[in-house]
Amino acid sequence: MTTNMKISSKMRERILRNFMDLIILKELRNKANISGYDIITLFHRKFRMLLSAGSVYSVLYALERKGLIEGIMTNEKRVYKLTKKGEEEIQKVLHNRDNIQFFMQSMFSK
Repeated sequence: MTTNMKISSKMRERILRNFMDLIILKELRNKANISGYDIITLFHRKFRMLLSAGSVYSVLYALERKGLIEGIMTNEKRVYKLTKKGEEEIQKVLHNRDNIQFFMQSMFSK
C-alpha cells in the first residue's frame, strides 16, 4: 500500500468514525430494529471497516441517552429503533445536506 493510500484510508476511517452516529440514525431510518452486531456488520460490508463492539455500543448508548433511539430487548438481544426525536434529527441533516457538502468542500479549497 502506498503512502497516499494509507493517508486516504486513515482519513476515510476518521470521517466514518466522526459521522458514525449519523450513519446509524440513517440506517435505523431505513430499517427498524437493528442490533449492535448488525451495525458492526453493516460497517464492515458497506465501508470495509471493522469496528469494535465498544466503539459501536458507546455511540448507541449516547444516542439512546439523547433520546434519538430506543433500545428494546427481543429474544436474547437488544435492538434499536429510531425515535420521533431521532427522525427529526436525521431530517435536519438531510435537509442541510447541500450546506454540509459545501462546507466540507470549502474547508479544503485553495
